[in-house]
Amino acid sequence: MKWQQVRELFPDQFVLLSILDYNVLDDQKIITEVAPIRAIPQQEANKAFFNADPGSIVYHTSNENCVIHLRKDSFLRVRRQL
Repeated sequence: MKWQQVRELFPDQFVLLSILDYNVLDDQKIITEVAPIRAIPQQEANKAFFNADPGSIVYHTSNENCVIHLRKDSFLRVRRQL
């Protein structure tokens, strides 16, 4: 399903989406096809965002395009726990 279709089905809401297809342009992942999983109540959006499975995102339909800004920060370090 295209992002514009999702916006029409879920106006002004947070939606949990499965990403089906995307293009990468510079530091942006432009989502072209998604499968909506469910609407997310506003008070649960932050928790759902951080608990989304790989390949899924929580996004608000007020955004005209579905775009993820990619970070390429060489100073960001991830500490492995033993």
